[in-house]
Amino acid sequence: MSTRGEPADGDLVQGPPKIPVPQEVQDAVRTLIEWAGDDPEREGLRDTPARVARAWKEYAKGYAEDPAYHLSRTFDEVGGYDEIVLLKDIPFQSHCEHHLAPIIGKASIAYLPRNRVVGISKLARVLHAFARRLQVQERLTAQVADCIWEHLEPQGVAVVIEASHACMTARGVNTPGVMMTTSRMMGVFRSDERSRREVLALMGR
Repeated sequence: MSTRGEPADGDLVQGPPKIPVPQEVQDAVRTLIEWAGDDPEREGLRDTPARVARAWKEYAKGYAEDPAYHLSRTFDEVGGYDEIVLLKDIPFQSHCEHHLAPIIGKASIAYLPRNRVVGISKLARVLHAFARRLQVQERLTAQVADCIWEHLEPQGVAVVIEASHACMTARGVNTPGVMMTTSRMMGVFRSDERSRREVLALMGR
């Protein structure tokens, strides 16, 4: 017997209400299951179309988010600090727009302030807002850097992303363990070799 306020054996704890899934979306997933060679009506797959649809709403929630919003609140009083600000090895997940396969990696984001800084967690939020869309790694790298450059107006921005792509590791060439690295340097990190070497060294590169 359960105590008051606790679920009895076999009861499920009530979670948040599930978002409704349009029938045509479920039908599309069901068609894909059939195309793959399985029976969408068998017990283990019966609820899969709705689950997949809800999962994709979560994977792609960056479309409902404005990355620039996270950079809208800045701070001018930084005690005279005028050196590099770096958030290193931020884990992220995305999906490739060519095969809808997972992209799993980490990013290092740095900027050299001019007269404003932003809360450090906001850099990660900008990354996730762009990553939670259908992506290619090159564009993701550019989008993160361009957003910070435009909205913080720093002296320099550096973004380096390293990721594994399931479209390459789990299909096609079937080569697991391979990482792809992309970078974008802007401002002093592009024009001044010493500044570029410094930020890359801080990133461990």
